Amino acid sequence: MDIKTSEISSLIKQEIKQFKKQIEYSNDVGTVVTIGDGIAMVYGLDNAMLGELLVFPHDVYGMIMSLEQESVGVVLLSDSQDIIEGDIVNRTGKVVEVPVGDALLGRVVNALGQPIDGKGEIEYKKTMPIEKLAPSIMKRKSVSEPLETGIKVIDGLIPIGKGQRELLIGDRQTGKTAIAIDAIINQKGKHVNCVYVAIGQKNSSVARIVERLNSVGAMEYTTVINASASEIAPLLYIAPYAGITMAEEWCDNNEDVLIVFDDLSKHAVAYRALSLLLKRSPGREAYPGDIFYLHSRLLERCCRLDPKYGGSITALPIIETQAGDISAYIPTNVISITDGQIFLSSDLFNIGQRPAVDTGLSVSRVGSAAQYKAVKKVSSSLKMKLASFRELQSFSQFGSDLDEGTKKIIHHGEVLLEVLKQHQYNPYQVDREVIEIFVAKEEYLDDLDVKDIRPFLDEFYSYLGKFNPEVAEKIIETKDLRKEDRDHLREIILKFKKERSLTSGPKLI
Repeated sequence: MDIKTSEISSLIKQEIKQFKKQIEYSNDVGTVVTIGDGIAMVYGLDNAMLGELLVFPHDVYGMIMSLEQESVGVVLLSDSQDIIEGDIVNRTGKVVEVPVGDALLGRVVNALGQPIDGKGEIEYKKTMPIEKLAPSIMKRKSVSEPLETGIKVIDGLIPIGKGQRELLIGDRQTGKTAIAIDAIINQKGKHVNCVYVAIGQKNSSVARIVERLNSVGAMEYTTVINASASEIAPLLYIAPYAGITMAEEWCDNNEDVLIVFDDLSKHAVAYRALSLLLKRSPGREAYPGDIFYLHSRLLERCCRLDPKYGGSITALPIIETQAGDISAYIPTNVISITDGQIFLSSDLFNIGQRPAVDTGLSVSRVGSAAQYKAVKKVSSSLKMKLASFRELQSFSQFGSDLDEGTKKIIHHGEVLLEVLKQHQYNPYQVDREVIEIFVAKEEYLDDLDVKDIRPFLDEFYSYLGKFNPEVAEKIIETKDLRKEDRDHLREIILKFKKERSLTSGPKLI
């Protein structure tokens, strides 16, 4: 049989066309090569993007985290038990996105922005990708407006400004989360939206926090994102990025936002697990080399924008240390990214100093630029006084004979520490903070026994509200404490002490 060359040519051309179609098709569709531990290696997907969302069978979604020569590494965002080798994987052409907007206020959601509070679907109008470039330097403005936490020791000694990133660092069970929740509660009525991101926490702990926020009306302006310890590592990894994306939407609309990342130690552990499963080389302390980039690209998105571009995002990242070691890998990473740290000491916590803030190791790199004038005036020398007290206190342990001057400094330091104590879930307004610190600084409490200081302050604040309410009102209105105001306050204190000594009050020493 004769074979015509024209027929052979047409057959070859037809085969080439079909082969081209197969190649074009394979660019958008891949095949699962290996699957295990929530990680899938997918062959194909030649045009896939890093961070792109993929669709697996059984409505399972995955995110590309590794681009290799022959395949892509994908982390699965839900249960992968039904996925097997050979399954077809489809591209979506978009990165992971989460809902944003006011519809999220008052809700508890997972890392993908899906509701988990039993209140029904969230009627959002917009979604945004979880990864985004940080605002440029030209769009930013220096931090100069205080973000009040309602905690005396922080507002007075380690002030936080809107747009600042202040690290909360310390051992387990030293009160890091308590400070963050108090800061959220204190934003009530101050037009600041709050986002609380729980990473690797127990569901029961998050439920207690939500219940507390509800009880004081703080959930009205708060969104809680819960990626609990029982969930898979990819959800713990994307949770903080989902939180900052939600915060950015409000910031872009000229609103102020406070976001808490609780905590980034567990976030780093989750990313380490994913990286090692993707066969990336571990570096120092078995962490992948890009662990710094993990947190820097997150926290750099928190800033104060120029008013013509937007509002501000204030971040309170939390890091858990082991035996107070702030020189470990992850703590030093985050310290170098943030604008200061509040260090909570186990020793202070155990002796009853709550909040257990170590004023020696804590610092705010923004400083008094983020303080009201009134707070700045009354707390200007507190750090030095406490440092002198600590030095003399440790020195006095070696000898019993102390001169009167040293005894006076030590007692004054004990008084200051007692005044800086504060109950959890009880943030103060700026007027009470200023008045209590002023009374302590001016040494009006030094003739009292330490145990009588709290009753004295409570009684004095009530007395002031009853007979001289204009003092607190003026502090709240002007945020200042001028010389005539200080003189007037001194007269009131002396009058109160005189009246109190005539009644059955605590004995003076």
